[in-house]
Amino acid sequence: MKPAPSPALLALLFALAAAAPFAHAVDDPAALKRRIGQAEFYVREFEKEVERQQGGEKAVWRNKQDALQRVQALKTEHPDDPDVEALFQRARTALMKSKGDFVEVDPAWTVYLRNEENLRKVVAAAGEAAWNDLLAACGTNLVDSPYPTPDSERVTVEDLAGKCVVLDDVEYPRRQFYGATGEYVACGKPSAGFWFLRLGTRDWLGPYEAVKRCRRLVDATLVEVPKWTVLAQIEDITAENPNPGEDPVGGAVFGWVLRPLALYVPGHVLAVPDRGAESSGRFAGEERVDEIKAGWYTVKEVPADVSPDRLMEIFMTAIKEKNYALYADCIDPQRRKGDIALDQLRYHWDLHQERFHGEYVHATFGEPKITVRQGFDDSNELENFFLDDDQRETLKRISAEKVEEAVVESRAFDARGKQLGTPHPHRLIRRGGGRWYVEDYEPRF
Repeated sequence: MKPAPSPALLALLFALAAAAPFAHAVDDPAALKRRIGQAEFYVREFEKEVERQQGGEKAVWRNKQDALQRVQALKTEHPDDPDVEALFQRARTALMKSKGDFVEVDPAWTVYLRNEENLRKVVAAAGEAAWNDLLAACGTNLVDSPYPTPDSERVTVEDLAGKCVVLDDVEYPRRQFYGATGEYVACGKPSAGFWFLRLGTRDWLGPYEAVKRCRRLVDATLVEVPKWTVLAQIEDITAENPNPGEDPVGGAVFGWVLRPLALYVPGHVLAVPDRGAESSGRFAGEERVDEIKAGWYTVKEVPADVSPDRLMEIFMTAIKEKNYALYADCIDPQRRKGDIALDQLRYHWDLHQERFHGEYVHATFGEPKITVRQGFDDSNELENFFLDDDQRETLKRISAEKVEEAVVESRAFDARGKQLGTPHPHRLIRRGGGRWYVEDYEPRF
């Protein structure tokens, strides 16, 4: 009877079994060739995945792990084999590409951020000065502290006539509600009392629109501000449930009704009602904005003979430089008709602003791919081969207006020069041989 293997021998056998799954006879050329072929298959599949990403990163690579493990085992065991070395170089190249394309950041790409920061400081300084003037004008009519609110059992509306209050905890639209007596933002809590800031008048709507204009034309970071400061005047007292709905929380409580006098975001903007303004409000420093911005515009109009890829560059520049008029002029006039269409333009302008401040700082554009969507295509060489001049002229005459489509791909880069995601296609349109316009302006860069 043979003796049982020793524990040491068993440990060695288990270690060999658990070793890299690619371990084979070192001196067998045929076995090595098979292993190189197997590894090359996975490397080739990994390279295809990388190529499909076109410079963008990917969360999960199906063949990356197998490719790298097999090549690592080969390189470790056969460091001097030329076929293994060639495969190793391919794998390392694919690995680097899988991390995303990189470029050297041109300082000109981020000039718009510095320009905007300087303009924000101008508007913020004007707002701070105007805010201090408003507080000084309130004088002794300014309530010392908003909380606790005046006790309605001891104080009447007449006692508070002309009094003003500063609220630092205005959360709109989170604490907006529609009550029995109007639309309000609730500030406070039961133990400290409530203020009900009236929203349904131009005293709120005018300044609110002015703040939105400031965000759109000056300071994109306003979208990140969770609370506003409001100077308001006490008007009335009412009983409302600040948490209404199908399943209301709590019951009605008394709260002082306020008329807004100014909306203030310290370090950003101050806006006030202005019945003479088109939108019933203005923000401090607004009269200087156009003049300041005109000095930094690098593109002021779209040339009539603009190419599709150049138009996309201008479109991006208009967004970065906050030139809304140029942005709109880049877009297909058919997509600018009516109030709903204009609201959509502004909505996507805001999204583009956020992305050029929180995600990427620049984009490059590929060669346009132009096709004829409607009408006779006089550039179709295959069809023209079969047509004489008279036939081509006839087709031009009887066909509908020529409508061309161009597809231009963009690659976006962040502030470190790293490409973000895969290229994004953008469609442009030209009618009757006229100027090119951006048709789908919604996609990200």
